[in-house]
Amino acid sequence: MHIRGHGLTLADVVHVAYDGSAVVEIAPDVPARLARSRALINAILAEGRIVYGVNTGFGKLSSVTISPAALTELQLNLVRSHACGVGAPLSEAETRAMMLLRANVLAQGTSGVRPVVLEQLVALLNARVHPVIPEKGSVGASGDLSPLAHLALVLIGEGEASFQGERLPGCIALARAGLRPLALEAKEGLALLNGTQAMSAVGGLALARLLDLAELADIAGALSLDALHGTAAAFDARIHAARPHPGQTAVARHLRALLDGSAIMASHRDCPRVQDAYSLRCMPQVHGAARDVFHFAQHTLETEFNSATDNPLVFTDTGEVLSGGNFHGAPVALALDACAMAAATLGGIAERRIERLLNPDLSELPAFLSRQPGLQSGLMMAQVTAAALCNENMGLAHPASVGSLPTGAAKEDFVSMGMTAALKLRTVAENLAAILAIELLVATQALPFLRPLRTSPQLQRVEDFIHTLAPPLEGDTPLTPCIQAIQTRLPDILDVARNAVAGNSA
Repeated sequence: MHIRGHGLTLADVVHVAYDGSAVVEIAPDVPARLARSRALINAILAEGRIVYGVNTGFGKLSSVTISPAALTELQLNLVRSHACGVGAPLSEAETRAMMLLRANVLAQGTSGVRPVVLEQLVALLNARVHPVIPEKGSVGASGDLSPLAHLALVLIGEGEASFQGERLPGCIALARAGLRPLALEAKEGLALLNGTQAMSAVGGLALARLLDLAELADIAGALSLDALHGTAAAFDARIHAARPHPGQTAVARHLRALLDGSAIMASHRDCPRVQDAYSLRCMPQVHGAARDVFHFAQHTLETEFNSATDNPLVFTDTGEVLSGGNFHGAPVALALDACAMAAATLGGIAERRIERLLNPDLSELPAFLSRQPGLQSGLMMAQVTAAALCNENMGLAHPASVGSLPTGAAKEDFVSMGMTAALKLRTVAENLAAILAIELLVATQALPFLRPLRTSPQLQRVEDFIHTLAPPLEGDTPLTPCIQAIQTRLPDILDVARNAVAGNSA
């Protein structure tokens, strides 16, 4: 794929992050754009003009003018001093996403770097030289300074990198990949450090997962509804046309498609029960609201992927270098915090459905789906685990973006905490995946109790696939392997459901 400073999508980022064969190329028109931008920086230096970030200190030290002879040392000192992260390294996929996003920013031509800087970053990405980037230490303004500094260290042959399964000093990783360290010139260190690419990378990959989990929540919910003798009447298109939120409409349509042809549902069409519990009846409203939040976040992140987020920005059309605040992560932080709340909500409603399946007072099924209740505990603990995960997500749903703490001697007096929001969202998504795996396990363990009646042909294919991972239980057994087997195969379960629905509608 080509990068050109615009047009980068979430799907592109996911592809480069996870596909080991992905190759990134610089669009043909980009080097000339960068050369024009760099020429303006060189002209400013030649004229002796004082411009922030070019020949001054940074942040609170911006009033300090740096002599021409020290400009190279200034950039080197900046990168070294800002590499202050702690904690576990970002995953390989998150690091690759971050490298791609930073390269796309430089490709815009507003950073004032030489083309060789972008070329070096893309070369590292394609050679799979992955900087070791500690995940903690960014407050999200002036962007993700510390994570990006750890990335920049490897470009100049310092820091640490992962290459061919080994964690190595940056200079050795470069040498083994046939690359040479980059010598930074004026402004180039700052251009590599200012920006929101760490929070956007971590948050973007978490969001991509959540978009799939939102669809899986419908599948799990549909299986639960059928196992509980629920009705699809609440999913009637006319109801949702009267309140036309896009997500709500889409979820109702999806549920109708999943449940179409269920023999279980047909068997109790004339039963006296008029309404189901909210966790069943209101799936379109709740799941749909979460989807709408995820799509809002996707729009926000894709805008951010293609934005100039460093400072100052170079405008070659007027010959100006302007200082602003595009590095501030508030748009991303707020979107990711909203996603955490939406994902926690999806997990919460799923846990309520798990409870209904296992509680004999609510389900009309054996207690905890046990073959011998009392002697056996059945799936009792599955709901307990789901509740624990929901509780953790409730805490993680507290927004990071409202928790500003001033930094940089109060020059940076209101920060976004966007990286914290991204890291929280990653955990929330992982917990949601586990909760949905538990619901899929419980629902597919419940359905055999209703034989000879069966669910819809579409959901039957899902049930059959899940039973290859976790067959119907005849007695008590450790449930962790069953949950893990399903959670690992969630993408395959999603594919099975999509193909079944598509085949039914063809």
